[in-house]
Amino acid sequence: MLITHDIRCALDTVVDLVNTVPEDDATPDGLPDVAALEEFVGTHAISDVGALADHDLTAVRSVRARFAAVFAAPDARAAAGLINELVAAAGTTPRLTDHDGYDWHIHYFAPGASVADHLAADCGMSLAFFVVAGEQERLRRCEAPDCRRAFVDLSRNRSRRYCDSRTCGNRLHVAAYRARRKEAAR
Repeated sequence: MLITHDIRCALDTVVDLVNTVPEDDATPDGLPDVAALEEFVGTHAISDVGALADHDLTAVRSVRARFAAVFAAPDARAAAGLINELVAAAGTTPRLTDHDGYDWHIHYFAPGASVADHLAADCGMSLAFFVVAGEQERLRRCEAPDCRRAFVDLSRNRSRRYCDSRTCGNRLHVAAYRARRKEAAR
């Protein structure tokens, strides 16, 4: 599967967006206010976004919840249905563009689209490419028992299990090692 610069950026954006969802009632929302949304937009260099307001935050949170459902989809058919709804609601208007020093690439959002429609269209299409390629199972959640962060498994053999091997993966491996050592010491 060919993953272009745009698709990779959109995948990083959708994963980071999904990971702003509070895991439970005790966890704070990763997008608590418009300032946080502005920071998110800036961090991810989301183009063609004007001034943001409370209604943008509400709309992005709604799109975020729908993307989270894609990562939880039990199969490709369910993921495709969710993605189709997102992309259709965004009113996609594919167009070629070469802005900000990047070579020709495709934007799926209409000029002047809201930030929520922009995210739904571009990120939705990036996820759609995975479903089309038969790679929907690469849209995963971390297998660490205390972590449910989303990630896209881009490993060759589809073997990635943790959102971050340096934190979740290493922590679990160290815990398993210590448990084995403790058992062996008995």
